[in-house]
Amino acid sequence: MPKYNESIPTLPDDIQIPKHVAFSPNGNRRWAKEKGLHTLEGHKAGAQAMLRLIEAGYDYGIHTMTFWGFSTENWKRTQEEVGYLMKLFEFLHEKHQEEVLGRNVRVIHLGRKDRLPDGLAKKIAETEELSKNQTEHVLNIAVDYGGHDELLRAMTSAFSDIQKGLLTVDDLSEIVGWYVEDKVPYHRFKDYLDTTNQPHPFPDIVVRTSGDKRTSGFLPWQSIYAEYIWLEEHFPDLSAQHLHDILLSFNNRERRFGGDAQ
Repeated sequence: MPKYNESIPTLPDDIQIPKHVAFSPNGNRRWAKEKGLHTLEGHKAGAQAMLRLIEAGYDYGIHTMTFWGFSTENWKRTQEEVGYLMKLFEFLHEKHQEEVLGRNVRVIHLGRKDRLPDGLAKKIAETEELSKNQTEHVLNIAVDYGGHDELLRAMTSAFSDIQKGLLTVDDLSEIVGWYVEDKVPYHRFKDYLDTTNQPHPFPDIVVRTSGDKRTSGFLPWQSIYAEYIWLEEHFPDLSAQHLHDILLSFNNRERRFGGDAQ
């Protein structure tokens, strides 16, 4: 029986399951406001929605799921809200660590670690270390993450290695693998991104909720050929049924990768 969903809808047998689904959750605060609740209750409900989606996603056989929990710009919010979110992330890592390990999930943090509170940074490091050899699934949690920031950090690291003589500029464009067979090349530069050493770093689907139709710099390098799905629902309202419908929608799309439809 599902733990976080009342039920998980069955998918058709012949459906193509994407390797990587990424969520840009939006609408926690609007959800709370519409219900006359404190803003923090919206974030709490958003965390429950994330657990429902993770449970359904792994049940469907999705290998990698990514959730953007806190952007590099979110530090501008009130001290109360930021503090609550940091504690919420720490609580989720602590409470669900055993469950994640039991499902053979590797947990990876995307974003900056240097600005996180010590308690959260330590809990993230602990979870990453304990799950580093897990192979069945990957769960990316993006906290203090921004697309521009990721690219700047990646370029800085790459240029540093060039200065040290560890690689050349030409090495960065070397093809070291392929995404979707021979359609999209992996270049060595990907090794400097936050998703380095992942089997499926490029999302097939990026979902954004609450009616906002913009990327906000989410996984700019990795999502170049992702299918975007925009939902009107606020993130706390999402359930296994929504993921079921997202996967059906994905299967009705033609992916061209700059060439013929797939």
